[in-house]
Amino acid sequence: MALWFSGSAVVPALTLEWQLSPSQISWVSIAVQLGFVAGTLVSATLNLPDVISTRHLFAVSAFLGAAVNAVFGLYVHDPSTAIALRFLTGVCLAGVYPPGMKIMATWFRERRGMALGVLVGALTMGKATPYLVNALGSSNWRSNMLFVSLLAAIGGLIVLFFVEDGPFALPPAKFDVSQIVRVFSNRGVRLASFGYFGHMWELYGMWIWIPVMIRASLATQNGDPRLAELGSFLVIGAGAIGCVVAGLVADRVGRTLVTSWAMAISGTCCLVIGLLYGGSPLLLLVVAAIWGATVVADSAQFSSCVTELGDPQYIGTALTIQMCIGFLLTTISIELIPKLAAAKGWRYAFMILAPGPLFGVISMLRLRQLPEAIKIAHGKK
Repeated sequence: MALWFSGSAVVPALTLEWQLSPSQISWVSIAVQLGFVAGTLVSATLNLPDVISTRHLFAVSAFLGAAVNAVFGLYVHDPSTAIALRFLTGVCLAGVYPPGMKIMATWFRERRGMALGVLVGALTMGKATPYLVNALGSSNWRSNMLFVSLLAAIGGLIVLFFVEDGPFALPPAKFDVSQIVRVFSNRGVRLASFGYFGHMWELYGMWIWIPVMIRASLATQNGDPRLAELGSFLVIGAGAIGCVVAGLVADRVGRTLVTSWAMAISGTCCLVIGLLYGGSPLLLLVVAAIWGATVVADSAQFSSCVTELGDPQYIGTALTIQMCIGFLLTTISIELIPKLAAAKGWRYAFMILAPGPLFGVISMLRLRQLPEAIKIAHGKK
């Protein structure tokens, strides 16, 4: 998953080398989101995660994503080609993330929230990795892109040779295009998805633009640019801890409670973080780390709810559709934040994300009241 932000992490270097406009900077990130949406839409329509080998789908997608990213690092010299390749990278990652969730779900029933929390924690750490590579690696952005491709290829090899479906896996399902509609006829899955959509409105807007805000804030203090890269890695990477802790707690006290509390805290951070711009770097990074830990802590629990409330035969399709819509929403919030930052400054830019977690909290508390919520976390809701 380090492929996801490999382009965003080198944007400062690309901006200097290619003279990127603000719109082109946004599209380097948005293209990945749109590619993922396109990939998940095709995957869900064809029921790919449920009708073919999930492990092979994951591995092939990882190898293709690594190859596309390597082409970017080796041969690209203009923003248009770069944006097109970032779109293709997103398409490839659609064959990694949802299948990975499905594989993990086949290994766990009683501790599924913890298991998926660990997986999303790993995903979060992977997405933070390009910033660590920037901080500690080469000053040549192309070398850093190639190193990230190597990491993605290793991930594909691990899944291909060392991972199998778990004991709770079902036989391959039959192709059924109607599953795209049936997924949301289940009101439990629908409300869990609404919670996920509110969460996604916030998540990628934060993940993509908080490093930019940190860089700008530290620049006002004449701070070391490498500190901004390391800080960005720690802030995003803090989500890995949040995911694991939330998964452990959710299996004991309930998924709807954990997701609601996580969104309440992260939503508060949306409103507060901008007020720290240009102030103490330490205070900014501490609050940003709290935000980073909580903004993704709930992510796996929405997916866990879908696996527990949906049709077991088409879990992969349900997860893929949920992600498709959620990632489509992210393209809007990603586009809005730089516009607000340009108009009102970083002090107010992130406040536009707060309605997302508020909507998510309302949806999850409504889900908690449904009779079928008894299926969540073996009755702990």
